Amino acid sequence: MVQAIDYNGVSRMLKAAAGEVRANHEQLSKLDSVGGDGDHGTTMVRAMALIDKTVDGTSGCDIKTLLRDLGWAIMGVDGGAIGPLLGLFFAGMANAADGESADAARLAAMFESGLANLRKQTKAQPGDKTMIDALVPAVEAACANAATGDVIALLSAAAQAAETGAAATTDMIAKFGRARNIKEKSIGTADPGATSVALIFNGFLKGAQQHA
Repeated sequence: MVQAIDYNGVSRMLKAAAGEVRANHEQLSKLDSVGGDGDHGTTMVRAMALIDKTVDGTSGCDIKTLLRDLGWAIMGVDGGAIGPLLGLFFAGMANAADGESADAARLAAMFESGLANLRKQTKAQPGDKTMIDALVPAVEAACANAATGDVIALLSAAAQAAETGAAATTDMIAKFGRARNIKEKSIGTADPGATSVALIFNGFLKGAQQHA
């Protein structure tokens, strides 16, 4: 059991998330090409490069500072709404971070705070075929598993929920972004934003397992 994750562990979580996205960026762009302009993977690669830059360039051991700086950096990524929304998520996580480590309860609270901050800027709801369809169940699973006291169990549940949520968007009609213009034709393809969230949470899990 991993009862808490320290600053270096959080750094590994972030870098592993970036690695997962980079390894699958072509798939993300392919998904985006159905209803969008096919640049989602490229946009996500730019955002993930900022994770590496921020982690490598942030001194000290304060998780709040790391996530705050990361959030502000990613907010500036152009190429659709994903950059600003991801930036808001990480900045929101920073609001609930405290000190040089996070136990399971604190980590769940950080995810919950990140989601709340992101949702201030979007009207998307579960079922609208957006990143929300993966992010909401991931955060709910994290919160539901906080009482276990095990960071790995929490992240495993969150990653599985995000993956299930992303897969479920395949059967949905897009209601946001460019994909909304093709209506029923969006059925049959997973949402790239939701897929990105699933990759990020899978990376979080892998990074924490390295810590363990």
